[in-house]
Amino acid sequence: TGLPLLAMPSIISSPKKAQGPPPMPVSLNHLVLESAPQSPRKPAWLKMKMPGGAGYARLLGLVRSHRLHTVCESAKCPNMGECWAAGTATLMILGDVCTRSCGFCHIATGRPPTLDLDEPYRVGEAVALMRLRHVVITSVNRDELPDGGAGVWAHTLREIRRQSPGTSVEVLIPDFCGDWKALDLVLAEKPEILNHNLETVPRLYRRVRPQAKYRRSLQLLKIAKDRGFVTKTGIMLGLGEEAHEVDSLIDDLVAIGCDILTIGQYLRPTVNHLPVERWVTPAEFAEWKTRGEARGLRHVESGPLVRSSYHAEKQVDAYVAT
Repeated sequence: TGLPLLAMPSIISSPKKAQGPPPMPVSLNHLVLESAPQSPRKPAWLKMKMPGGAGYARLLGLVRSHRLHTVCESAKCPNMGECWAAGTATLMILGDVCTRSCGFCHIATGRPPTLDLDEPYRVGEAVALMRLRHVVITSVNRDELPDGGAGVWAHTLREIRRQSPGTSVEVLIPDFCGDWKALDLVLAEKPEILNHNLETVPRLYRRVRPQAKYRRSLQLLKIAKDRGFVTKTGIMLGLGEEAHEVDSLIDDLVAIGCDILTIGQYLRPTVNHLPVERWVTPAEFAEWKTRGEARGLRHVESGPLVRSSYHAEKQVDAYVAT
C-alpha cells in the first residue's frame, strides 16, 4: 500500500546534447556515517582510518573535476578509501529527498520536487569516466510515482551497460510498495546482484521503518531469488533487537534462499534520530558471521563498520557466474 499518493513532481525532460558532456550532479551515497555529534560512549573499535591510495586519489580527482556530490566524503564513510581503491562506488539516483521517514536514515524526508529524466545518462557517463569495475546503485523511495521510480532504475541500468559495458552492477532497491510489475522492470535489466535491505528485525519495524513491511521485503527477495538472481540484504545491530530475533531473521533468509547478508553497527546520524541502544563488540559480529553461514547463508559480511556496499566487488566475483 505505501504512502498516500502525493502531488506529482515536476519533470525535467532530457535536453538535446550540445557540445561537450552535460553537468553531472550525481550523488554518491554509501548510506553510512553522517556528520553526527560524536558520543563519548563510542568505543575504540569504531575509529575510522583516513582514506588514501592511488585508486582513491584518481576517483577523488574525477569527482572534483566533474562536480559530483559525494555523500561518501561528507559522511566520512569508514570504508570509502578501501572501496574506491578497489574500483567500487555507490551512486544514488532519483534525487536526494525520500518519501519515507525511517528512524535511522539521514536523507531528507518530503515531497521530491523533480523527476530528472536525464539522470540515467549522467550516471552511465560517470561510471564510464570513473572506470569502475563494479558499481552499486541505490535510491531514495519515490512512493509518489506510479512505478516507484522503477522506470528510471531500468533506464539507468541500460545506460551503464551502454556506456560502461565492462562494469558489473549491484542494485540496492526500494520495495516499490509491493508493486511486483515495477520490480519486473528492474529485474529485466539483469543486474549481477539484487540487494534489498531488511534493516532490522520485524518487532522494530514500526519504530525503525514505519512505512515498510518485513514480509513484503522478504517477498521481494524471494521473487528475485526464484528468478535466478544472486540476492543480498543487510541489517543493523544496536537498535534494540534481541539475539533470538536475529536468529529468526537469519532463518527467514535461509528459507527463501538469500545468498548474502551484511551486518553492521547502527550509528546515530543526529540527535533527532533513533538512539544507539548498545555497542556490539567485534567478537559478537564475528559470531554472527559464523552462525549465519552455519545456518545456510552463502556469505555473511559482519563487523562494526560493515555497510551494505562493503566488499561488494569481492561478492560479485565470488557469487556471480561469468
